[in-house]
Amino acid sequence: MIVGVGVDICEVVRIERALTRHGARFAEKVLGPRELAVWRARSARYADRGVRFVATRFSAKEAFSKAISLGLRMPMTWRSCEILNAPSGAPYIALRGDLSTWFEGKGWRAHVSVSDESAYAISHVIVETS
Repeated sequence: MIVGVGVDICEVVRIERALTRHGARFAEKVLGPRELAVWRARSARYADRGVRFVATRFSAKEAFSKAISLGLRMPMTWRSCEILNAPSGAPYIALRGDLSTWFEGKGWRAHVSVSDESAYAISHVIVETS
């Protein structure tokens, strides 16, 4: 049974401006440790890929927070929710700390889809009971 659905769209230039203004501090606020490693690798190779990576993660975390009906309040934090990729490339949500405990306690599962174009990143999250 579906518990919640979340959708978010993010303007990539907004994330680019934040990264320009605040540098790595912005990425470190929004991304978890495993996401940061991917962002650094992508940014080192192609700066625009790094920006789009942060935009998709920002969007997916917003969509997830809507799907669980918490918004960005405890136990939901930017860094406790990571959007990672399976070896196949499929995105998935990995939770940490209090958010993981809270979410698992409810017996929920989350499904995420992310996409980006040059101007926008969009994400959809569906949360269901196990």
